Amino acid sequence: MIAVHVNAPDGARVPRRRVERAVRETLRREGVSRGELSVTFVDDARMAELNGRYLGSPEATDVLSFSLHGDGEDPVGDVYVGHARALRQAEEEGVGAGEEMTRLAVHGVLHVLGYDHPDGRERERCEMFRVQEDVLRGLATGGASGGSGS
Repeated sequence: MIAVHVNAPDGARVPRRRVERAVRETLRREGVSRGELSVTFVDDARMAELNGRYLGSPEATDVLSFSLHGDGEDPVGDVYVGHARALRQAEEEGVGAGEEMTRLAVHGVLHVLGYDHPDGRERERCEMFRVQEDVLRGLATGGASGGSGS
């Protein structure tokens, strides 16, 4: 069984069903049939606090992931997505806010599953980004299993 929890602050417009479907599709594509993941959308202040506490950088970032399982265990993890940052990035990139929030959630889940990426120009050419974008394309074309989008 896979448990997925999507959390957002009151009043925040978050495509909860789409994010949940994307998380489940990411796990399915990676052969995961059991696990528990939470995706929590937070404001810039909370993201900066988490980033400072756990990674030593006092700035708000777009996504943080915490893998809470050991090697060989079913994946368990927490993903934090910077809601305001996602909205700004969506505008900068010319994509829908829901798409960017979903992209960041998938990105975080892939980190929980052990994926990583280089910094700099090579970042968008690595396997992690290929998988991430493939999941998003699948959602856009209806390739992911699950109900209707939000």
